[in-house]
Amino acid sequence: MKVLLTNIKELLQVWEDSPAKISGAAMKELPTIKNAWLLVEDDRIADFGKMENLTELQVPETIDCTGRIVLPAWCDSHTHLVYAGNREQEFVDRINGLSYQEIAEKGGGILNSAKKLQNTSEEDLYHQSASRLEEVMRLGTGAIEIKSGYGLTTEAELKMLRVAKKLGKNYPVAIKTTFLGAHALPVEFKGNKEGYLDMVCNEMLPKVAKDRLAEYVDVFCEEGYFSVEDTDRILSEAKKYSLIPKIHVNQFTALGGIAMGVKHHALSVDHLEVLTDDDIKALQGSDTMPVALPSCSYFLSIPYTPGRQLIDAGLPLALATDYNPGSTPSGNMNFVVATACIKMKLTPEEAINAATINGAYAMGLSETHGSITKGKKANVIITKEIPSYGYLPYAFGSNLVDKVLLNGKLI
Repeated sequence: MKVLLTNIKELLQVWEDSPAKISGAAMKELPTIKNAWLLVEDDRIADFGKMENLTELQVPETIDCTGRIVLPAWCDSHTHLVYAGNREQEFVDRINGLSYQEIAEKGGGILNSAKKLQNTSEEDLYHQSASRLEEVMRLGTGAIEIKSGYGLTTEAELKMLRVAKKLGKNYPVAIKTTFLGAHALPVEFKGNKEGYLDMVCNEMLPKVAKDRLAEYVDVFCEEGYFSVEDTDRILSEAKKYSLIPKIHVNQFTALGGIAMGVKHHALSVDHLEVLTDDDIKALQGSDTMPVALPSCSYFLSIPYTPGRQLIDAGLPLALATDYNPGSTPSGNMNFVVATACIKMKLTPEEAINAATINGAYAMGLSETHGSITKGKKANVIITKEIPSYGYLPYAFGSNLVDKVLLNGKLI
């Protein structure tokens, strides 16, 4: 099946040979073709170029993109999309003055979500999560990472990962799964963190690996959750099962977790709302991708990741949603890109690079996603008629996505 997009106002992120990631000053550059065409064949990008060079092609479907921008579908490298219910009461509690940590101490937060998930059937959990996935696909997401971490029992963690894997089989979107058993300490292990760590390492990890339910492992390395030493233990154990690290770190405090992530060759270190000079030094020269989650900062009213500082230090940066019921109940990557520009002072070019090529890198999808490159997956966003790509973050409250093609098909 061939589909031809014609009269594209501007085709973004065009590469003959796409880099794995983009870093530092290069993030200000965004290769484009104005007045372009794009040919899709089956589920791949077959060709592209300027309209003036388009020869006559016999294709069953042509989409006229006059006045529209076309760009790669978003690559959302950090989500908790599989969860049960919601936590809107905690939203009200925060408005009334309680902090994220105070809500957690009351039995809310992650423990609240874990209790709901444990009492939700796998079928119901699948349908709730599928509805969310369909929504973010319509908003332009073509690749997404999904973590466990709201189970906190072996069976519930496995249930989450099975649901995520099933979503990947049933929908035309690339899904990467991450085991996050060390997300919080369950109530029954209060005062016995070592006992829970033993369960994560000796019971959960072997079962996750045996059933091939995850490619990555994650730890919430934060005060009140899991220490740098705990993180070291879990990542060391996970290495035995060839699980690649992606860790939550520096959301509220800088503990040295970034250096630990780099030591373990983490694919990404995520959050980074609090950052030190030592953290930046640890990242320089590494292959680890820093990931910012600006809609989490927006929702919790906490500092934003100093993305400008990271980029100016020559580092790459990816953007993701952190879609979850407690701190970011939204998977809208368009809002993330806009917020990165408005609050983190990224240029539109930097934000688009962070949400496409660098997001793909943070999921191990550099070969297939994140750019308009021949042979890559035909995952593209067709915008509504807009004056320029800078209008995408500028008009942050408008849904400017007109059509989305995933695996070469309109959804």
